[in-house]
Amino acid sequence: MNKIDKSELFDIEALRKQASEISRRQSNDPGAEGSGNPADMNDFARQIAEQFRDGTRSPTLVIGQLRLFEFFSLVAIGLAAFYLHYGPSAGSLLVRGPVALGGAALAVLFLQIADTYLIPSLRMPLRTLHRIEAAWAASFVVVAIAVLIFFDSESSRLPMLASWFMASGFFLTVERILVGYGMRHWARNGTMERRAVIVGGGKPARDLIRALEQQPENDIRICGIFDDRGEGRSPAVVAGYPKLGTAAELVEFARLARIDMLIISLPLSAEDRILQLLKKLWVLPVDIRIAAHANRLRFRPRAYSHVGAVPMLDVFHKPIRDWDSVAKRVFDIVFSIVALCLLWPVMIGTAIAVKATSKGPVFFTQKRHGFNNEVINVIKFRSMYADRADPTARDAVTKNDPRVTPVGRFIRKTSIDELPQLLNVLRGELSLVGPRPHAVLAQTRNRAYSDIVEGYFARHRVKPGVTGWAQINGWRGEIDNDEKIKFRTAYDLYYIENWSLLFDLKILLLTPYRLLNTENAY
Repeated sequence: MNKIDKSELFDIEALRKQASEISRRQSNDPGAEGSGNPADMNDFARQIAEQFRDGTRSPTLVIGQLRLFEFFSLVAIGLAAFYLHYGPSAGSLLVRGPVALGGAALAVLFLQIADTYLIPSLRMPLRTLHRIEAAWAASFVVVAIAVLIFFDSESSRLPMLASWFMASGFFLTVERILVGYGMRHWARNGTMERRAVIVGGGKPARDLIRALEQQPENDIRICGIFDDRGEGRSPAVVAGYPKLGTAAELVEFARLARIDMLIISLPLSAEDRILQLLKKLWVLPVDIRIAAHANRLRFRPRAYSHVGAVPMLDVFHKPIRDWDSVAKRVFDIVFSIVALCLLWPVMIGTAIAVKATSKGPVFFTQKRHGFNNEVINVIKFRSMYADRADPTARDAVTKNDPRVTPVGRFIRKTSIDELPQLLNVLRGELSLVGPRPHAVLAQTRNRAYSDIVEGYFARHRVKPGVTGWAQINGWRGEIDNDEKIKFRTAYDLYYIENWSLLFDLKILLLTPYRLLNTENAY
């Protein structure tokens, strides 16, 4: 990726005064360090965050999709060559299919070994065309020898094999040139970049920026710098990048912008300061790394990840990312459709019962916290009298609550009122399994959940779910004391750290059985 022109992001001269004002505010406010409210993010930082609202393409996903595309394309070309030479009745698909599949699989394997799936190779395909063609030739030779020895040694097979070889070689050449053009276009418009924020200013941040800019294929775009210190110790602009605010403001900034990575540019000797930063930042669904290029202390090579040649110590990883997120989305869609096909009579019956027994709409929508603290509208069957409903959920439903209708009591106890949330799953707002979404203003004894549980918002690092690990372990229903929300959050965080598709399947299969326990559901 070409080095990024900072003028594309910031009018440094025009905004330098604003950055200086932020630093002066921090210097003049003795409580600024570590005490900022995320909701009070300054206008300057908000202006920059708006530039990064659109998402980017994950390089891992793009490369994986390219592998699949090339595999199926080579299979199709092989089958077409068989068909053109021998027609539909010559030979068996049971023989042709494995040959084409084997050749395509070997080609993708050899292309991987030849390092042609690296981002730099994809951006500059003309430099690696010889390796691409050599990888295809090597895989083809293996397949051709196998075909001539084990299937048919007649020389009449050679024209068919030659057609497959030449057509596939031409396809790979043209396709890689087009992919290279697309990759360079995405690099220019920021579609395939990793957006990073540097935490900590001064000389360490400047040295880190210089080191990153020296990497010839750097895909990191620095979106700004956040530091709790005033201008005396942390300049308003470092290496051409403005300081946007404090670490507390960074939490809100990272929620508004599509940030991929936070890089802490502090020496490892600043242990207390690093720990204080991590306590604030770990709730975000991003990678958190500590820059290690200037540290004299060296760990084993496997302890580091790298941006080019710049070493980083990984502290937190974004959960359920790349292909894991794709697998989970497929899981959600498939099982939601199956559930709707099985449960539609129950849902229609519930809708009729709700409408027939009380005035008002069948469905009730409520604003709840979704992924990364985004506010979503969750759909439920209405279980309360329409004129007594509480969309804010500030007043939690209690046992024998007079606001709940007779039908509502039954569907709440059996969780039938949650079934419309399958539509939220299909819309991508919820997952089938995950931390249950809480109402935006939900509280216990006039205290917000985030005031009770330190790191409460870390449960929003993944999409919330219709069911979850906490719910099948008995933590469902009313939250009337501090311990209940603490236990719920602990189970939610355990789920996030230990997620797998098998774990999701286990929770999903246990949910109907555990719903029989209606002790806390009312």
